[in-house]
Amino acid sequence: MNFSLTQGAEHSPVILHVPHSAREIPDDVRAGIVLDDTALRRELDHITDAHTARIAGAAADACAVRPWVFANRLSRLVVDPERFPDEREEMLAAGMGAVYTRTTHRDVLRKEDGDHEPLLARYFRPYAQAMSDAVAGRLAATGRAVIVDVHSYPSSPLPYELHGDGPRPAVCLGTDSFHTPPGLLAAACEAFAECGDVGLDSPFSGTYVPLEFHGTDPRVSALMVEIRRDTYMTEPGGAAGAGLPRLAAALARLVDALPG
Repeated sequence: MNFSLTQGAEHSPVILHVPHSAREIPDDVRAGIVLDDTALRRELDHITDAHTARIAGAAADACAVRPWVFANRLSRLVVDPERFPDEREEMLAAGMGAVYTRTTHRDVLRKEDGDHEPLLARYFRPYAQAMSDAVAGRLAATGRAVIVDVHSYPSSPLPYELHGDGPRPAVCLGTDSFHTPPGLLAAACEAFAECGDVGLDSPFSGTYVPLEFHGTDPRVSALMVEIRRDTYMTEPGGAAGAGLPRLAAALARLVDALPG
């Protein structure tokens, strides 16, 4: 499977979602990427939310009530599970819909006129269904679900960014007008206050909710946590540093602040 679900406490409504931390690309998918190996490694350095799975895992270990952790095992260059799979996706303008055709520097990644349906069928839809099932499981067990989306972003804008000219705080919280209640946002602002400046929806906005529940089920709340990479690692694609435990502790504080 191209994803993993690590079990949390049965009475926890929280799912830590880590969609972009992995670098693995299956050989048959690699064959459809036009970059040579050196250029692909460089692209992975830029596009991967490095070490975010470690942050989420350490946070889960530290929580008083263990959350569930849903993680992508493959690179987002295979498919990006958080994109809309159709024309609703604004990142299509940058060649970065559910299947990327362009790199972070707007170079060709794979043929734009290629058949992307096999990738969607093999990777995107099973991931989406599994995440929907995970949310449904939390709803059945607790009556609600809280998705905390764990991401990172570079300290300097990359050419693919559609909104890269705004503030780049240490922690950017992405919100949704339907799925991000004020209490969740306030708890996040307080939890991450010790990690530097905290901003909203810049340079990235919104948050992930499976389409089955998106915009229709108020029992599902969600928040995106975007961590600026220079606060915890060497850019691009380098080792984690002293900031990682501090951020994991902040994420654990957020989870612990949410009613169980």
